[in-house]
Amino acid sequence: MMVYRGQPETWDPPAGGSGVAIGVFDGVHRGHLRVFAALDAANTKVVLTFGTHPAAALSPQGEPPKLTTLKGRLALFAAAGIDRTAILDFDDEMISMAPEAFVERVLVNGLDARLVAVGEGFRFGNKARGSTDTLVDLGGTHGFEVAVVPILSDDGNEIRSTTIREAIAAGDVERAAELLGRPYLIQGIVVPGEGRGRAIGVPTANISFPTGLAVPRRGVYAVYVEVDGERLPAVANFGVRPTFGGDQEVLEAHVIGRDVDIDGREIGVQFVARLRSEQRFDGVDALVEQIHTDISTAEALFGEVQQAP
Repeated sequence: MMVYRGQPETWDPPAGGSGVAIGVFDGVHRGHLRVFAALDAANTKVVLTFGTHPAAALSPQGEPPKLTTLKGRLALFAAAGIDRTAILDFDDEMISMAPEAFVERVLVNGLDARLVAVGEGFRFGNKARGSTDTLVDLGGTHGFEVAVVPILSDDGNEIRSTTIREAIAAGDVERAAELLGRPYLIQGIVVPGEGRGRAIGVPTANISFPTGLAVPRRGVYAVYVEVDGERLPAVANFGVRPTFGGDQEVLEAHVIGRDVDIDGREIGVQFVARLRSEQRFDGVDALVEQIHTDISTAEALFGEVQQAP
């Protein structure tokens, strides 16, 4: 997939023009896919997104926890059939750009847009002065059509990145998966740990992942570990390991039934279901007994997943 960065004047727009979907698209959830689907008639499908969340510059609270890294978003765009991605830096120049200048510089000159798709409520330009009505008017001036896509709902609730973040923070990874259209994924590198898991017969992989990602509520989860395209059933703990007096949050996973060498490897952890809260045990024997109970519970759950139609 071709990726544009830098000044829009340096981009080489696709021959025959493009269909452009505009948004942060954090998580690339089911609602985002509906926006992409509005580009189906376009010769070349382009996502116009931002390297950092606009809230990092505009909100007193700063950037919200990310559902995906930029690298992860690009992979999901490609999987959704997007041909090219244009990444803008949400800097002072972008903040001060008038809606008319944004359309002319970025959409018209940079991407030769013939169709632009945005979600309902989309705002753009300096002080968010541009609305979907503004975009439609400017489209009439510059010769592109505009598709304003209604917010997708699930069980009466709008599917938004904020809603998914809230579900993850509550430990409701099953609900998050329903809204995303796939299990929530954290990707990271397996780093050396303290070796306690192997010492008690339950080897674990300690995963270092980028800061700023959304993390689940502390507890034990049934997960799949992704390694080289293979999904391995596993259990994972996210928390501080109170039985050993820990105070730093750690994500560690135990692959069920296999001793795989993944030290130093990049892996993914797909959260399938929450099994229980993290708790402190009186000793290692009690902890080991509970871990084996967790493994059995996870195995039964994975069996149900495989049998589901």
